Amino acid sequence: MSAQAPDFDSRDFKSALGRFATGVTIVTATNPQNGHPIGLTVSSFNSVSLNPPLVLWSLIKSSSNREAFEQITRYNIHILNAEQLTLARQFSAGSPQERFRDILWTPGATDEQVPKLDDRYCSAWFECYNRNHYHEGDHMILIGEVERCHHTDSLPLVYHAGSFDLTPTLTET
Repeated sequence: MSAQAPDFDSRDFKSALGRFATGVTIVTATNPQNGHPIGLTVSSFNSVSLNPPLVLWSLIKSSSNREAFEQITRYNIHILNAEQLTLARQFSAGSPQERFRDILWTPGATDEQVPKLDDRYCSAWFECYNRNHYHEGDHMILIGEVERCHHTDSLPLVYHAGSFDLTPTLTET
C-alpha cells in the first residue's frame, strides 16, 4: 500500500519546508571518473545515529554530480560559518573548476584524496565513508559513516525561506 497522492501544490510544499531553518554545508569529494575535485552546497544535512556515528544528506537526482556520488567511497561535509556566504554561493552553481577557483583546500590523507576546505573558517567538518545511498522521489539520500570530525565555536550560516541568512537572533515578545 502506498500513500495517497497529495492534494496540494508542490510549490506550497516547498514553501512550507522553507519555514524550517537549516545549516549550510559544502560536500566535497574526488570524482572517481577523472580524479578531479567536486563539491556542492547542501542544506539537507542531518544526524542519523551516534553509534555508529552516521549522518545523511540528499542530492537531487538531476545533479551533474549524482553518478560520481553513487560511486565514491568517501566525502567530506563542511558546515559553513556565518561569514562564508560567498563560499556557499560559489559552490551552488557553475562547473567543478569554477567552484574550486581561488579556494584554499588540501587533499585528504586517504587514497581518494578527498578535498578538505580550509577548516579554520568552517563551523565544523566531517570526514565520511559513503556507507549507503537510497533513491527516493526526486532525490538520492546518502548515508555517511563519520570517520573523523572537528568543530569550532563560530556561528553557522543558516538557510531559511529560500535564502541564505546569518544566524537568526531571538526577540522576546
